[in-house]
Amino acid sequence: MNIHTEQHLAKPPLTIRLCGPRGFCAGVDRAIQIVVLALKAYGAPVYVRHEIVHNRYVVEGLEAKGAVFVEELDEIPPEHRNQPVVFSAHGVPKSVPADAQARNLFYLDATCPLVSKVHKQAMRHQRLGRHVILIGHAGHPEVIGTMGQLPEGSVSLVETVEDAEVYLPEDPDNLGFVTQTTLSVDDTAGVIAKLQERFPSLQAPAADSICYATTNRQDAVKEAAPGCDLFIVVGAPNSSNSKRLVEVALRAGAQRSLLVQRASELDWDEIGPISTLGISAGASAPEVIVDEIIEAFRARYDATVELAITAEETENFLVNRELRGVPLTREDMAFVNG
Repeated sequence: MNIHTEQHLAKPPLTIRLCGPRGFCAGVDRAIQIVVLALKAYGAPVYVRHEIVHNRYVVEGLEAKGAVFVEELDEIPPEHRNQPVVFSAHGVPKSVPADAQARNLFYLDATCPLVSKVHKQAMRHQRLGRHVILIGHAGHPEVIGTMGQLPEGSVSLVETVEDAEVYLPEDPDNLGFVTQTTLSVDDTAGVIAKLQERFPSLQAPAADSICYATTNRQDAVKEAAPGCDLFIVVGAPNSSNSKRLVEVALRAGAQRSLLVQRASELDWDEIGPISTLGISAGASAPEVIVDEIIEAFRARYDATVELAITAEETENFLVNRELRGVPLTREDMAFVNG
């Protein structure tokens, strides 16, 4: 083999900047654990209302263990009424647990504690006589759940700065805002600033509504993105926090940014020649897929992985009281954690 052929066969060098924190947050981890532990404690089927988290791979992994996903509670057959039904991490309107009780269903609520905190913030505003402005994305399950904590008409949804410019409340002096937990920190700051400019007496929630995990993942992407030829965010197209990471990467200086669910989606012709790649993962994306995508690049490039770590996350949320005595092993969670 002559030297020219050897050079042709040599893999091009690639620096991979791997963000940390990335992937599962404590709320997502807890929600998946609740389904896994319920299956261990009560046997299959365990019903789950809506996707437990926004990730197809996770949903299919839980289905393989015996979980059955339904859109509404009336899909649960009468003979399975004593089997648990789990509510997703995004939270549900108050009407859903009420419906479960009316049907004599045994339910386990996997709402993320940080989403529950936003529910409480909204209810506090209302209790203090304020009309609630919710900054978030229309139709997202978390927004539906938060709006469903309060009587109809007592929450107004504002999505953008443009919405904030034209919003007309009945009583401009009695307003309080909360936000969806998975928004872009920078975009949301612009919406809040516009609302505060128009309504000086607008009351903020007692603590930040955008959750620590969203903020941390965005900070790590901001750190890693400058100078990247391509930035890949592992996540689902219906995952709000994952889509925000794609936007953050582009704004922070990545040439291109893609949302990818699996390595099989990578279009190598479209990717073209690159020398610096950023990788992060949305809060509902499992680490096994991050590994799978890194391996796909290693097969084609002489890849060096550099860690871009901006925070250490130690949060751990306890599962429901009914499940705390059930042992959870590493093998139980290997389907997502590797």
